Amino acid sequence: MAVQQTQALPPQYVEDLQRDLGTQLTALTAAPLATDKFAPKVAGQDQAQLDAYKMATTQGQGIGAFQPYITQAGAYDTAAAGLSGAGAYQPFMSPYQQDVIDATLAEYDTQAAQGLAGIGQQAAMSGNLGGGREGVMRSQYQNKSDMNRALLQSGLLQQGFTQANQLANQAFGQQMQLGQNQQGLAAQVPGLYGQDIGTLGSAGAIQQAQEQAQLDATREQNRLRAYEPYERLGFQQTGIASIASGAPGQYQSMVTPNPTPLQNALGIAGVGAGLMTGYGDYLGGGGKPLF
Repeated sequence: MAVQQTQALPPQYVEDLQRDLGTQLTALTAAPLATDKFAPKVAGQDQAQLDAYKMATTQGQGIGAFQPYITQAGAYDTAAAGLSGAGAYQPFMSPYQQDVIDATLAEYDTQAAQGLAGIGQQAAMSGNLGGGREGVMRSQYQNKSDMNRALLQSGLLQQGFTQANQLANQAFGQQMQLGQNQQGLAAQVPGLYGQDIGTLGSAGAIQQAQEQAQLDATREQNRLRAYEPYERLGFQQTGIASIASGAPGQYQSMVTPNPTPLQNALGIAGVGAGLMTGYGDYLGGGGKPLF
């Protein structure tokens, strides 16, 4: 007995749609997809980042960063050393001091001579001119005058020395202070360079992130454009299947936007925060598990 088989064929327009879909799909997949147009790209370092790196590896590290300040500090210390010792006062002696001393002593000698003349007049008035009494008076006066003259001269010399020594000490202190200032600047140099490096690095990172965002946007645009024909045929295939089966179909897109580096970073930060929160809950503030 012959077996009779009945086959339910789809309507002709459905077959036409399926045939057209197959033709388009064959033509579309005949050539490989040019994935290089939406391959991931990494933004290069901004110039500010390059400058920060150069500063960090050349100027901001090592003795070269503060060597000029150390050298200058050494020069000030050397100058200070020359202002100490027994002869340190000599460069500060007034060039007019000896002239002042000579003029002062000359005036003193004039006054002393007038004093001797007065002794002779007193001796003449008392009738002892040329006598032994006059000689004793003259001798006593001259001895006292010579002593006073020596004291005056030594006082003038001591005054000049004291003033010169004070100026030498003052100059010594100034040179030492300048050296300490230079050493202080040398100690601050690494920190100042670090601030500059951080500022340049941060500014460069912002620019690099902006460039990376533009590259990612272009990549996504190229990727969506490349997959658009596949999306269209996929949607068409879902529609044909729905018509053929009589059941409503739901199209599932094949293209899901890739997360950007910023989204990845935020996701990692979120996971890290969650882990730290869980870790804190586990310790319970006292270092012991809560369960």
